[in-house]
Amino acid sequence: MGVIHKIGRRKTAVARVYVSEGTGNITVNKKEFATYFPTATLQYKVLQPLSMTENVNNFDVKVNVYGGGSTGQAEAVRMALARVMCEVNAENRGILKPEGLLTRDPRMVERKKFGQKKARKRFQFSKR
Repeated sequence: MGVIHKIGRRKTAVARVYVSEGTGNITVNKKEFATYFPTATLQYKVLQPLSMTENVNNFDVKVNVYGGGSTGQAEAVRMALARVMCEVNAENRGILKPEGLLTRDPRMVERKKFGQKKARKRFQFSKR
């Protein structure tokens, strides 16, 4: 099979995933998967494409992820893994697509505008 390389993005996080056949080891930025994503929710998000396709213990995953926060990074890794699972077996697409794992979430932080407090909040106007 060799090594499959895919990219996933969410908000400002970018995840590069390298998947090869193995025993289920997952390393994220040269750290253990459970130490990099400490909460059960984030671990569930990352493992979701592997568990849905029943490939949790079939592949070794090496991840480089940067930018954004922990949730954005976990969802970026999830998207990249879902893309890899589709390349491994085309039938996996029918499993992952209805769950929305192959769709890029386009929501980004809106920029702050000049003369305003935040993106949409304005300074208070007082008439004296």
